[in-house]
Amino acid sequence: MRVAVAGTFGPIHDGHRALFRKALERGDEGVLVALTSDEFACGKRERAVPDFADRRERVRTEIDRLDEWGRDVEIRELHDEHGIASSDPSLDALVVSPETAHELADINDERADRGLDAIEGFVVPFVRAADGERISSTRLVRGEVDEHGALVDDADDA
Repeated sequence: MRVAVAGTFGPIHDGHRALFRKALERGDEGVLVALTSDEFACGKRERAVPDFADRRERVRTEIDRLDEWGRDVEIRELHDEHGIASSDPSLDALVVSPETAHELADINDERADRGLDAIEGFVVPFVRAADGERISSTRLVRGEVDEHGALVDDADDA
């Protein structure tokens, strides 16, 4: 099965690692990481995002560290929301979070319009921080949690 996972992945945290791990686990015919372009990533967010080259290098490092199966992994630049998942005929599945799971139906509609087979979805649950809220790159950037979900102690800043 050829599996894709898509995102901005900057900064990377344990939620992203869970997505990567699922893609690697299921992607016995290869894994495609669709990494948002700088323009696409920055257009969707109010916070700063590391540039594409930095995010690509960090994704590659994380994938290499997590890949116990020796998968063939491709990192491709993503320029729009459904782009690669809706148009790449080689894909069999997409790994998503609960936040983006609803997009699978639209992606499969777009694939059908292109005469492509539907793709399967693997929904990976959110990884929670110590406070029970989900870990996110935004929370990392704000200094609320570290990449593993530990709460950052504000008392150290005083």
